[in-house]
Amino acid sequence: MDQEKIKQLSDEIKRLKKERNAVILAHFYQRPEVQEVADFIGDSLGLSQQAAETDADVIIFCGVHFMAESASILSPGKIVVLPDEHAGCPMADMVDAVQLEQKKKEYPDATVVCYVNTSAEVKAECDVACTSANAVKVVASLPKDKPIIFVPDKNLGHYIFTRTGREMILWEGYCNTHHGLTAADILKAKAEHPDALVMVHPECHPDVVAMADKVASTAGMINFAVENDAREFIVGTEMGILHMLKKRCPDKQFYMASKKLACPNMKKTTLEKVHQALINLEPRVSVPEKVRKQAIRCLERMLEIT
Repeated sequence: MDQEKIKQLSDEIKRLKKERNAVILAHFYQRPEVQEVADFIGDSLGLSQQAAETDADVIIFCGVHFMAESASILSPGKIVVLPDEHAGCPMADMVDAVQLEQKKKEYPDATVVCYVNTSAEVKAECDVACTSANAVKVVASLPKDKPIIFVPDKNLGHYIFTRTGREMILWEGYCNTHHGLTAADILKAKAEHPDALVMVHPECHPDVVAMADKVASTAGMINFAVENDAREFIVGTEMGILHMLKKRCPDKQFYMASKKLACPNMKKTTLEKVHQALINLEPRVSVPEKVRKQAIRCLERMLEIT
């Protein structure tokens, strides 16, 4: 899309936002032009908090389905719109409520922790949620005399274990985008940019995490780059983060650890779809009240801990 078309659509989106009393939330992995029209850009934790606090009547959630569901759980009186109804999360699909119920029967005394990258139905079966930004803090706060079931990301679960020493029953789930990053990719990037610090997401494979100078959520990586004196960074997360990294650190250099680090679901949201979402207030995401009442407990507990 050319710059003139981007400006026209962006101006129209800003007008419609006021007309609809809408707020646009966008994840760091969204396209640059989508991030630019957002009222708030963040990671899963920041977006969850914003969804809970907004006074808007309409939430346009530029992310994936589980994020819009979380907004609907926290703000049941608001209209929540996901610009592309097919923007899902393969990791979230790796666990469902029936499977989790069966696992809970095997460990009836366990505290169940779910990564926020899960469906509302799964959250309804859990005790507390977490994001990559607060996962270590959440798990560290739990009673030490009870086992923990952690779903669905085994890589994040392993990282939490290395930070807390808490043994957990880990689900065999993972993020397709992050799990595909290899130690060989990091070695190649370091050979090409020997002075660069390596930042990776805890959803990456443990071999990759072990090679990093910094392991953090997307917001954590941005803060690290801003605050660190280094001038070059190798980035081990979805490439959408580059837009904010370059805005916040225009005098620094950022290199993707791999060209494979692109989430096709995050990229399904386009400026045109955001525009149509504001016009039609569709496609809407809502959570049945029975599920919502159960699911909100684990999200509110997370926000209390955070």
